[in-house]
Amino acid sequence: MGFRMGGRGWVGLAMLACSVAWSQQARAQDAPTAGAPAAASSTTAAPIPFAPAHQTIVTTPSAPGAWGGQRTGSEATLSDRVVSYAIDASLDAAKHQVAGKEHMTWRNRSDRPVGHVYFHLYLNAFANEGSTWFTERKVLTAHGRSRGNARLKKGQWGWIRLQQVRQDGTALKWSFVQPDGGPKTDETVVRVDLAQPVPAGGTLALDIDFLSQLPRVVERTGWWGDFNLVGQWFPKIGVLELPGERGATAVRWNVHEFHFNSEFYADFGSYDVHITAPSDYTVGAVGQQQGAPVTKDGRTTYHFTQADVHDFAWVAARGYKTLDGSWTGPGSPSVAVRVIYPPEYEGSAAPTLKSTRAALSYFSDTLGPYPYHTVTAVVPPYNAQEAGGMEYPTFFTSEGYTKVEPGTISQYGSDFVNIHEFGHGYFYGILASNEFEEPMLDEGMNEYWDDRMLRDTHDDIALATPFMKWLGIVPTANAYQVERLGATLKQPADPLAQNSWDRLSSSSYGTVYTRTATAMHDLEARLGTATMEKAMRLYYQRWRFRHPSVADLRQALVDGSGDAKDVDEIFAQFVYGTHHIDDRVADIDTHQVLPQAGVTWKDGTPAEVDAAALDKQVEQRQADWRKAHPQAKPGTGGAFPWHSTVTVLRDGARVPETLRVSFADGSHEDVRWDDDRRWARFEFEKPSKAVSAELDPQRRLYLDADKLNDSLTTKPSGAASRRWTADVAAMLQAFYSMLVTL
Repeated sequence: MGFRMGGRGWVGLAMLACSVAWSQQARAQDAPTAGAPAAASSTTAAPIPFAPAHQTIVTTPSAPGAWGGQRTGSEATLSDRVVSYAIDASLDAAKHQVAGKEHMTWRNRSDRPVGHVYFHLYLNAFANEGSTWFTERKVLTAHGRSRGNARLKKGQWGWIRLQQVRQDGTALKWSFVQPDGGPKTDETVVRVDLAQPVPAGGTLALDIDFLSQLPRVVERTGWWGDFNLVGQWFPKIGVLELPGERGATAVRWNVHEFHFNSEFYADFGSYDVHITAPSDYTVGAVGQQQGAPVTKDGRTTYHFTQADVHDFAWVAARGYKTLDGSWTGPGSPSVAVRVIYPPEYEGSAAPTLKSTRAALSYFSDTLGPYPYHTVTAVVPPYNAQEAGGMEYPTFFTSEGYTKVEPGTISQYGSDFVNIHEFGHGYFYGILASNEFEEPMLDEGMNEYWDDRMLRDTHDDIALATPFMKWLGIVPTANAYQVERLGATLKQPADPLAQNSWDRLSSSSYGTVYTRTATAMHDLEARLGTATMEKAMRLYYQRWRFRHPSVADLRQALVDGSGDAKDVDEIFAQFVYGTHHIDDRVADIDTHQVLPQAGVTWKDGTPAEVDAAALDKQVEQRQADWRKAHPQAKPGTGGAFPWHSTVTVLRDGARVPETLRVSFADGSHEDVRWDDDRRWARFEFEKPSKAVSAELDPQRRLYLDADKLNDSLTTKPSGAASRRWTADVAAMLQAFYSMLVTL
């Protein structure tokens, strides 16, 4: 999804809640019925614990057979399908309500019977201010910026209600639980007690009637006017993880509450969805439409199916238009690309189609072929920006522009959001990361690959507004330069591998995007571009249609590059740690190497050199040299060599550096600073003196918190600071203009 910024304070509250989480979990196993008929409950299946609410960082790679083992491509299905949903959904457009009937089947992958199952009811996050989502929002945005700040008024709240749950015709009981120790008023996770346990390896079938009320667009989902983005709208079963999967040492339910910063995590499966909406509404959804829509009494029913995905969303909007295209690539099926957009943002339609097709090519070429038959992009209407910048399998929302002008920030903003949201189709979709616990695997790694695409397919990005372009002021930057501006490199608060809710603030969560992209950029600079791509392709091939952990990413990068030293250093410092880097050039000292006065010994006999006589000799030799070299500039040579000393200081983590020392005669010398010293001195004896020194002359190290102190000259010059100040000011202006739309 789009970028976040925010505040602090929830971490302390969450850690306090951790102490009671287990007891709350235990009580939840025997919680009372919540509005459901009585039914026989299972007593033969032992309770299965929840995944930890905290301390979720995974450092041990998953077992080779995790999630059924690596998919080779020779299997009958792309994924090991665990769940299937057949849903009939009917939209009441006036009320923005969806009445649904869901038939779900779920396979128990574990070696023990399961007596109750857990479902996500995500829309209940928007039911009232007592939800975990709203409770965290108050704290996490208190000291920073974030999307998701819409204020809901009367008639704008959203919720989902179970009306009936049946197992083989038997009505079941259910109750709300808080697996992470959140407020008891949170109803985003529900436990359903089964009439008959699901045996090991067995299959559960449930029939669920539900009613979903969309909120006024607040984040990721909702309505505005006649626009309805229907996301996280149906009861979705949690994930039962097995030992050896993402750090699990025992069977556990991974079914977290809907946290403010978090997104989603679910099993792969199949979706067969019928959507009924007013006939004058445009409808689009995850997957492929089956057959022609059926119209009756002013309402039209659409049928969509999609297998080997882990979520389903759709849009229904009055008066929307469509723009269609197609894409083909090696190893992929023919892909139908559709853009659904409101009339006021017609200017976004063609650029969205173009950048989506370009992203299909890049991701397919660099990671692996796109496996689905469709991609649908939705442009939300004016005043519904909160619905933009969101991803679902084969389906994403973009952002609207009345005009996308080449060579301006509007082109960069449009391209980047489309590439980013499409890219989620790989990092969130095919590489089905746990966005609750490891957001860097989706948001961060996707951001890195998006920037890579922009770098590889564009020149430097123009960051001018149309007015700036008219004035002839067109600052440029590459995508990674823009990322480091918001990466909080000097004082990172949280490890990149941290979960989405144990964060100092929403601003700290936002660095999951920027700091991950910056760290991976610097790792690529160390490993080499071709090597990094090889390692990432291995990661994708190894973990597609499974659920990797951060430790699995690290292992794939090591295996693919053969460079454990550099990979482990980056992971220790930034993924698992909160280090910072700030190396600087402290001093340049120069002097000519002149004969020295005093006593010297030769063959046991002392000889004293008189200083006054020596000075005369030195002056004469220098005069003779100047006479022979009348055009020589000061410092470029002389009768005696020059000795230069460059001192460098390190404030932060160790990082391999190149120091380039330039001399007055135009020559330069590169030396390596690749050790654990906090400071170092480098000595040079040359015909001319050192006039400048620069760390990282090729500008490969973006994690350095302060690039302005990387260089020093012997004579003051304001050129560099003026250039950097102008560039940074222009980039910041353009960057924050883009952020408000994400």
